[in-house]
Amino acid sequence: MDLPSKFQRLAHGLDRLSEISGHAVAWMVVLMTLVVGYDVAMRYLFNVGSVALQELEWHLFALIFLLGAAYTFKQEGHVRVEVLYQRFSPRAQAWADLFGTVFFLLPFCVLIIISSWPFVFNAFQYSEGSPDPGGLPYRFLLKSAIPIGFSLLVLQGLASIIQRILFLLGKEKGQA
Repeated sequence: MDLPSKFQRLAHGLDRLSEISGHAVAWMVVLMTLVVGYDVAMRYLFNVGSVALQELEWHLFALIFLLGAAYTFKQEGHVRVEVLYQRFSPRAQAWADLFGTVFFLLPFCVLIIISSWPFVFNAFQYSEGSPDPGGLPYRFLLKSAIPIGFSLLVLQGLASIIQRILFLLGKEKGQA
């Protein structure tokens, strides 16, 4: 197996990881919808509220955002200046994607991962939970989703870099 084929397999494996996290996030969206619906019904129909349910909604939203970012990037769902981008040739689009990933996405993700470690470490060290009575315990587990989510985004960024380079070298067909 030649080197481009190995890189192609690596990129497809990283894509698959993003798809797995994306499907898990899709189920979290369903769960969050049910939790919010239940919470709203209980509050407005029976005048019963729950701090734990509200925190669960926030936690699910955080997980959806953090763990869904890599899948969204893979699906090209992140913001870009489409007015300009769509006018580019496929090669120019590949170069723009490569530039943005290498000089913006990856450094930003690495910065977040590095700066989140003390935050996550302290949360684990003190077994941080909710400060509110009736809130959810184990908030430290939620905080670990920050470096995990951005690590998934780094891996998807690497897959994108590989795919764009292979495209520019003429080794991979299809859209840049």
